[in-house]
Amino acid sequence: MKKILSIIVCLFITTLTCQAQNEVGTQIHLQVRYDNPYDAGNQNPRSPIAPPTVYINDYTLTFATNHPEYVLYIKDEYETVVYSTVVTSATTEVVLPSTLSGDYEIDLICGNWCFWGYIEL
Repeated sequence: MKKILSIIVCLFITTLTCQAQNEVGTQIHLQVRYDNPYDAGNQNPRSPIAPPTVYINDYTLTFATNHPEYVLYIKDEYETVVYSTVVTSATTEVVLPSTLSGDYEIDLICGNWCFWGYIEL
């Protein structure tokens, strides 16, 4: 009886977790790149930084709280910047223009760090 109750509780928790994630959107998997144009050797720091947690739902990007300020670039397949904005540390959502459609690269720049991934609008 305890096993059945444990399984039911686990299923209930899993269901709640999945529903909470769907309300926020799909997580964007970001990769990390260190760029410093002033460093001739372009040496990476010894401690890599963790990428931010960002979700997309339709045209809305949702950022996890307590993040630093980023410059957001959306690039098309030719690496042309089609949208850019500053995401302040107090911002939790950014609504992208509804005129964008297709596959895009998303870049979040924080100092010399670049977090990048791909989104479909």
